[in-house]
Amino acid sequence: MSDFQAIADRVEIEALRGEFTDAAMMCDYDRVASLFTPDGALRMPNVPVELVGREQIRAWRERREAFVEYFVQTAHPGTIQLDGDTASGRAYLHELIGLRDGGSHQNYAIYHDRYQRTGDSWKFPVGRKLGSGGMTAVTMTVTPRAGSSPGQSGWPDGRARRTHGGGGSVRRCAG
Repeated sequence: MSDFQAIADRVEIEALRGEFTDAAMMCDYDRVASLFTPDGALRMPNVPVELVGREQIRAWRERREAFVEYFVQTAHPGTIQLDGDTASGRAYLHELIGLRDGGSHQNYAIYHDRYQRTGDSWKFPVGRKLGSGGMTAVTMTVTPRAGSSPGQSGWPDGRARRTHGGGGSVRRCAG
């Protein structure tokens, strides 16, 4: 494999990981499912959830929407080990999750990934796993949220709400 091919593969795998985070944040589970091979799997042992195949991955949207009010995930590059048309790696993430029951989670965790070259792109095969064996979440807190969500007129404590750029809003899956 040429050095240029290895560089291109790493860039494409990083793009795949970034696309996953964006699709999950936007609650676009058709797009999330498209990032997996047809028999690909997304495993979240700490939830616990195991989604095998694109249909189950797509269906996660409705299940997630039933108990999650908002979801913010930032992923950070980790390792990538190339091996021809397959690869493995890790990505590190931070999540803020607001639950419909008023609770919240803050997670620092690791994705243990496998990647497969398929035709013109890389995909997740039987392989995107949050955690490995036991719990890989470094920190997880569950706390009730104080107050209410910020409204158009300001924050719950009375401060004026400021927006930057094109304004601010929380995008939810439904509606």
